[in-house]
Parts: sequence; C-alpha cells; structure tokens
Amino acid sequence: MRRGSGATIASLTLASLAYAVMQMMVVPALPAIERDLGTGPAGVSWLISAFLLSTAVATPVLGRLGDMYGKQRVLVVVLAVFAAGSALGALATSLPTLIAARAIQGLGGAIFPLAFAISRDALPTGRLPLAIGLLSGSFGVGGGVGVVVSGVIVDHLSWHGIFWLGIAMPLIAIAGVRLTVPPSPARVPVQLDWVGALLLGGWLLPPLLAVSRAQAWGWGSPGVVALLAAGLLTLAAWVRWELGRREPLIDVRLLSNRVVWTVNAIALAVGFMMYATSYLVPQLVQADPATAGFGFDASTTAAAMFLLPAMLAGLVCGPLSGLLSSRLGSKRPLLLGVAVTAVGQAVLAFAHDEPWQVHAGTLLAYGVGLTFALTAMSSLIVGGVPQEQTGEASGMNTMVRTVGGSIGSQVVTAIVIAGGAPTSRGFTLAFVVCGLLLLAAVPLCAAVPARRPAPV
Repeated sequence: MRRGSGATIASLTLASLAYAVMQMMVVPALPAIERDLGTGPAGVSWLISAFLLSTAVATPVLGRLGDMYGKQRVLVVVLAVFAAGSALGALATSLPTLIAARAIQGLGGAIFPLAFAISRDALPTGRLPLAIGLLSGSFGVGGGVGVVVSGVIVDHLSWHGIFWLGIAMPLIAIAGVRLTVPPSPARVPVQLDWVGALLLGGWLLPPLLAVSRAQAWGWGSPGVVALLAAGLLTLAAWVRWELGRREPLIDVRLLSNRVVWTVNAIALAVGFMMYATSYLVPQLVQADPATAGFGFDASTTAAAMFLLPAMLAGLVCGPLSGLLSSRLGSKRPLLLGVAVTAVGQAVLAFAHDEPWQVHAGTLLAYGVGLTFALTAMSSLIVGGVPQEQTGEASGMNTMVRTVGGSIGSQVVTAIVIAGGAPTSRGFTLAFVVCGLLLLAAVPLCAAVPARRPAPV
C-alpha cells in the first residue's frame, strides 16, 4: 500500500542517508587503513578518488537507466549494489581490493540525483523545497553519524567493521523505497550510450593518475605530460561524440542553459573543496606534533569529533536553506553558502594550531557553507530545466561535483606531501587553494539567473 508524500520523502531521505553515512565513515579511518595496509597518503587518497571516479561515470548511466526503466526500480538496484560494495570492503585485506570495493560503492552516488528526480515526479510543488532541503541536509546528518561511529569502531574493533555496518542501511532503505515510493513513469527504451560512458572514464582517469604520480615522476616528466594530454584529447573526443548522438549519455547541450552551466561551474569548485577538506582534516588532526611539528595526535574517534559539529550543522542548515529558497529563491542561499565556505577555508589555512580553530573552520566550511551551497544548487538545477530533463541535469551536476572532488583529493595530497612528508605549510597551501577556487566561484553565483520562488 502506497503512503503519502511524507512517507515518500522519508524513504528517499533514508536512501540518501545510507550513502552519506558510508561515504563519510571511511574518512576518519584513512590513517588507520594506511597503517594497517602498509601504504601512504597517496595510496589511501585513492579510496576517495576511486569512489568519486566511479560516481562520476556511473551516475549519468544510472540516471539514463532510471529514465528508461523507472527511477524507483533503478534506485533499488543501486542500493543493492552499494550494499555489495560494502560487503567486499568488509572482506578486503589489500589496498587494491579495498579500492575496488570503494569503486563499487561509488555507484551509490546515483542515489541523490535519482532521489531528486523522483521528488520532482512524485511530490506536489509545495513539498518539493522541503524534500530537497532534507535530501541535501542528509549529507550532513549522515556524515555526522558516519564519522562518529567510524571512530568508535576503528578504535575498539577494526576498520573492517565500518564496512560490515555499511551493509545494513541500504538494505533497510530498499524496503522503504519499495513500500512508499510510487513507480516512476518510464520512457521508451533506447540504446544506452556505452561508448560515451567509456570515453567519460577515459578522460577522467588520466589526469588523476598524472597528479598522483607527479611527485615521483616530476610535474614536467614525459609520463605526467602524456597522461594530461591523453585526458584532454579524450575529453575533446567525448564532447564531439556526445554532440553527435540523438540520445547522448550526457546532453552537453544542457550547458547552453545559463542556470545549468553556471551552477555546474560552481559545483566543480564546491566538489573540489568538499572532498579535499574531508581528506585533509583527519590527516591534520591525527598527526603527532612530536614528530610532524603539527597536529594533535588525535585518535580516530577524536578525529571524528572534529568533523561532527560540521556534519550535524546540516540537520539545521539543509532545511533552512530549502526554506529560504522557497521564500527568496535559491540564488541568495547559494551565494551565502559559497562565501561562508571560503571564509571557513581561510580559517583552516591560517589558524589550525589549536583544536577550536579547526572546529571553527570546519563548521563554517563544511557545515554551514557547504550545506547551503549543495541545497541551493540542487534547487536551481531542479527548477531550471524541464521536468523530463530533471534526472539528466541532476546527474550532470552530481558528476561535475564528483569530478571536482576526485581531482581535489589528489591535488591536495600532492600539495601536502610535496616535500616528501606532510608539513604544516603543505596543509596551509592546500586550504588556500580550496579557498581561492571558492572565491573564483563567487562571481559565478552572481551570474546565476534569478528565479521567482515557487508558490507554497
């Protein structure tokens, strides 16, 4: 028996929480995984990059499958695959296996655009801002739960335990989606653009490999230059291929829509900052000041506490941003979110010698600013395209954000270990780079077309 819109929103939020919890549970555990598997910062950074690369490639594919076969049905499949990735991670005993598990989990990135598209299909207009606010805010709430539970599990059991726990929530979410989310209208099936998917992965992977190997090979080495050139050439081939398709994997013509291209440009900077910060903060606070000259020698649980206030801020800021968007339009919350996030990065860059300074920086950058920005971007994308293109446009936005994140995690890793070992100066420079990208995004926020808020 189908329920009302409240039950639908609750089930979609639970599905989003399943992804957010597991995504962030890995972050505080990175130093423990690094020690246990005998790798270094560059190695464990691929646990973030592989996850995001998979998300970037799979999200448009799964979004198209949702349009073809029904978004509710595809959402259930994505949740099941996400649970399978968690099971592989729980059994992993080597870094390559764990990276493979994270790549499988990355398919779960399609949960958010699918949930946004289902909300647009199934909910009345007046309930849509609330749904988008809750879905966006679930990143903060789920992340807060994830980082705290991760710390407790890693300190008292093993990092394997976080993956065992990561199996349960997707399975519960599957039951909720099947019971309360109405089947989505399906389109006439078309041939899926597998060549476009391969080319998409083909231009994303080489730059990541180039950045990750730059310290060992040298930035001007033939290998790094060749990888960067291969990425650019494949990008050009992908764009040309997509423009020539009647049913492209990603309709790059959507970028002619001013809302779409401005919001996606902002999403690239926001994604860079979001995943770079989630990598940098645990590494910073768990460093031993006696040997590194910085950090607080925090345990995994203590490191999680540095992220918890910021994550929980999403519980308030997500719905608040949705409310402001419904009253004032989404442009102002977006500008506010990007500006506050830039201020938070400045705090982290120049004041990370005391615990309260790191708390303040992460609260501004990752809690208040990021949640406002994510919610506003989602609202602008959903409201800026025709209803039949909601899934495609949301998927593109998620892809761009994760591309920024995958690049960001590798770039800041290269910056931090540029001298061979992490340094306080390296962390400062990494946070400065994130802040400068956000400052560059401020004029783009002003360029986003203003839209009248939907009637409530």
